[in-house]
Amino acid sequence: MYVAPVGGTAVQDHVALAEIELCGDLIIAASAALEDRLSLESIDEVLRVAEERSRDRGGEQ
Repeated sequence: MYVAPVGGTAVQDHVALAEIELCGDLIIAASAALEDRLSLESIDEVLRVAEERSRDRGGEQ
């Protein structure tokens, strides 16, 4: 059995941390929603899909 050494070996996976943050944002939005499910438009808004697409296009909308 392998046991990780104690202290000083923390590794941060920035992609995983970003995904966890997005999941948290979705959970918060879902818990605050009045309807049973979030619409696709609501999910896109929470995940800031339009902002990301705009940035990918160089600021065009």
